[in-house]
Amino acid sequence: MKIYVGSLNPSKLTAVTDVFENDTVVEMDVDSKVSSQPFSDEETLEGAIHRARECAMTAKADLGIGLEGGVMEIGDDLYLCNWGALVDQQENIYTAAGARIPLPDEIHEQMSKGLELGEVMEKYAQKSDVSKKEGAVGIFTNGQMNRDKMFRHIVTLLKGQWEYDNL
Repeated sequence: MKIYVGSLNPSKLTAVTDVFENDTVVEMDVDSKVSSQPFSDEETLEGAIHRARECAMTAKADLGIGLEGGVMEIGDDLYLCNWGALVDQQENIYTAAGARIPLPDEIHEQMSKGLELGEVMEKYAQKSDVSKKEGAVGIFTNGQMNRDKMFRHIVTLLKGQWEYDNL
C-alpha cells in the first residue's frame, strides 16, 4: 500500500512509518488550511482532515494521513492537543486524538500574544527544532513522551479504525 503523509515534519513521518512498517510511506508538503498555530480542538482536527484529504486525492495514494498539533483552552488553562485523520480512496474519514497535558502559564501568556508553540518552546527550553524533535510534550514530561510516540499512538488508532472497516 502507498500512504501519503501531509507533512515534512520528521516526527509525523516517523510515526506513520513505524505504524505502517510494511507499506510505502511518502511525505508531502500540503497546506492544512488552518492557522499555522491551531488554537482549538476543532481547528486542529480541521487541519488534520485537510492534510489527509489533500494526500488521499493524490492519484498514487491508497491512504492519506494528516497529523496536526495545536493547543486548546479549558477555562483559564492551555493544553496541548493533537489530532490525526486518515482518508481512503472512497473518501471515508477516520479521526483520532492524542494526549493532552497542561502548559505552564508563561507559555500560555506568550501564545496569547500570537506566537506559535514551536517558537515559544525553543526560547523556553533553549533548544532548536523542538517541534521536529521531542516537542513540548517531551519537554514537559521529562522525556517520558515525545512527539514521535504521541503521533504514533494517534496513527495506530487511525489504522485500527480503518482496518476494522476494511479487513
